[in-house]
Amino acid sequence: MSSIKIKSALISVYYKDNLEPIVKLLAANNVQIFSTGGTQKFIEDLGVSVTPVEEMTTYPSIFGGRVKTLHPAIFGGILYRRELESDVKTAAEYNIPSIDLVIVDLYPFEETVASGASEADIIEKIDIGGISLIRAAAKNFKDVLIVSSREQYGEVEQILSSKKCATDLEDRRLFAAKAFDISSNYDTAIFNNFNAKENIVAFKQSLRKGNTLRYGENPHQQGTFYGDLSAMLEQLNGKELSYNNLVDVDAAVAIMEEFDETAFAILKHTNACGVATGSSVAEAYNKAFAADTVSAFGGVLITNKKMNKEAAEAMHALFFEVLIAPEFEPEALEILKGKKNRILLKQKQKLNSVKQFKSLLNGVIEQDRDLKSDSLEDLKTATKLAPTEAEKRALVFASKIAKHTKSNTIVLAKEGQLLSSGVGQTSRVDALNQAIHKAKAFGFDLNGAVMASDAFFPFPDCVEIAKGEGIHAVVQPGGSIKDQDSIDYCDKNDMTMVFTGVRHFKH
Repeated sequence: MSSIKIKSALISVYYKDNLEPIVKLLAANNVQIFSTGGTQKFIEDLGVSVTPVEEMTTYPSIFGGRVKTLHPAIFGGILYRRELESDVKTAAEYNIPSIDLVIVDLYPFEETVASGASEADIIEKIDIGGISLIRAAAKNFKDVLIVSSREQYGEVEQILSSKKCATDLEDRRLFAAKAFDISSNYDTAIFNNFNAKENIVAFKQSLRKGNTLRYGENPHQQGTFYGDLSAMLEQLNGKELSYNNLVDVDAAVAIMEEFDETAFAILKHTNACGVATGSSVAEAYNKAFAADTVSAFGGVLITNKKMNKEAAEAMHALFFEVLIAPEFEPEALEILKGKKNRILLKQKQKLNSVKQFKSLLNGVIEQDRDLKSDSLEDLKTATKLAPTEAEKRALVFASKIAKHTKSNTIVLAKEGQLLSSGVGQTSRVDALNQAIHKAKAFGFDLNGAVMASDAFFPFPDCVEIAKGEGIHAVVQPGGSIKDQDSIDYCDKNDMTMVFTGVRHFKH
């Protein structure tokens, strides 16, 4: 077990909340405490004896507090190896006291960046002494316990209380690992802040919070979510979110950010099987559900407006996995909680990441998130016939859905309602034929519908098929060397086609 009795401790922290019980516990066990500045005063105000580090170093805090603990008397007391006779002799020769416990945290660098502070203020929150003390104590975990965050105070207090201010090797190694977790996260945050301007080609991400999931995409795969999910979503009901739930929730939140007006979407395996806008949440839901009453079973549902009783009653009979909304009226919540496993999520934040990444070929691939949302202003008429105002609105609506649908995709819609989509096909013609078949299967008349494609048409075959189904308005990015073929066909057949100039592949 290699139990070590703590006889001396160095305490120097930025955050002092919940520190008092540990200080008093150390004092009650006659542990000598060394400290600095504000922490020293905090301890003295508790009526506990404390030795200023200046008595060890013979130097005051200098350079505006930038140098306080960077001294061999302190780092020697942490790093010298108690089992090595030569280290023990050196410590005695230079009158270096042993330090068995180090309680140190770090300046709030990430919080300072997030506050919009000036670069000068941000630089001053790059901790030097604290990070050095943490690494030193963690490195010498055989002899020293490192407490590197206020998050750990409760656990440390329990250990010290139960073991009468002694620690086992297992304790010290665990807290060393936690310390390196904190220090590496801190360094990553600093690098990424600097690299926002320098653009050094390096991939560094650090997320300290994590939840172990029941399993990954399939039961034989292990899964973990890293990040602060509770900051974005509050779960009001239902079972634990699964890996697949989280992937679908992410897709649902992303597509809903396309809409300001009252909207509703139903997703399955990250693709929308129903999307609609309406004068109320209930109307939007009913229109979205009508697009595919089969795939909605077991789906993920989302709206961008408050869930009310009317909407809750409309969807309650449907079996679905997840419902996401910014707010829930009490009556709606009572109805929806009628099924105990139904996951109800209150969305508190929008997506704020600007990058996407995933593992690939024994490495990582990263890209900017597709934050371009097509608008009326983006539509450039390529044909002789221009779309009507109603057709323009329908084309933008369809294009927004195509952006969030797996390529190759074709989306068929009318203003404010998805009729159908062809999803993830290897041929754009196959995607269109799938969409047509699906729309007809659910009783939709495609006369007057519009068609959206996530990428250009290399041949005029899709507009030819669309014309045969009564579709007269088309939106696509454009950019094919054979764009003119599709334009010519449209011009000869009284069709209108607009280009957005932006491709929205999704793989």
